[in-house]
Amino acid sequence: MTATPDPAPRPGTHPDSPADSTPAPAPAGTPGGAPARVRLLLCDDHVVVRAGLLALLGSAPGIEVVGEAGTGEEAVALAAKLNPDVVLMDLQLGPGIDGVEATREIAGTGVHVLVLTTYDTDADITRAIEAGATGYLLKAERPEELFAAIHAAAEGRTTLSPPVASRVMARMRSPRPSLTDRELDILAQLAQGLGNRDIARALFISEATVKTHLGRIYDKLGVDTRAGAVAVAKEQRLLS
Repeated sequence: MTATPDPAPRPGTHPDSPADSTPAPAPAGTPGGAPARVRLLLCDDHVVVRAGLLALLGSAPGIEVVGEAGTGEEAVALAAKLNPDVVLMDLQLGPGIDGVEATREIAGTGVHVLVLTTYDTDADITRAIEAGATGYLLKAERPEELFAAIHAAAEGRTTLSPPVASRVMARMRSPRPSLTDRELDILAQLAQGLGNRDIARALFISEATVKTHLGRIYDKLGVDTRAGAVAVAKEQRLLS
């Protein structure tokens, strides 16, 4: 029978000394020492962008891309199927539901959504955050900032790109827009999803008057879309 040689002593110990029972320090990560590994789902309607993100995230420590989607509908379906820790979401996704609506549906299931986009208008930021986005990053961020934001999102912590944070702070510090009673009436109708013709009928005014008031509302709220006006109005608590 071949004898099994005694194991070599660990560096820094004597062969005759008792085994050191002190546990090794736990690596940074999840409790118990298991390294954190974030399961990530990508959503962007541009194939080239997704390919670039896949290549970039392939070198990211502790991040595993488990799926990719090119539409909002695909993102919602894959999030339900794969149950990722984080969904990295673009805002503009072409036909179908946009990134904001996809964020709302996914965040409603408890999955964290981190927005990664080129859009930094007040309306876009407000809509995404109100939809439940955990963080909001611009695509100009450095890779290490993106990696850190993904890990933060997995823990439920908020990360905002500096320009986004500045816009949020500026809006919080700015006084509430001063809208006339008629403008508030029209804004309330907008929030109900009514078009110009229906608003005109409801308020007994002409469509031309509705358009004039809408232009003034957009100017005062700093937006250029109906959805943006409603989002900012809700943020500023202009709607009862």
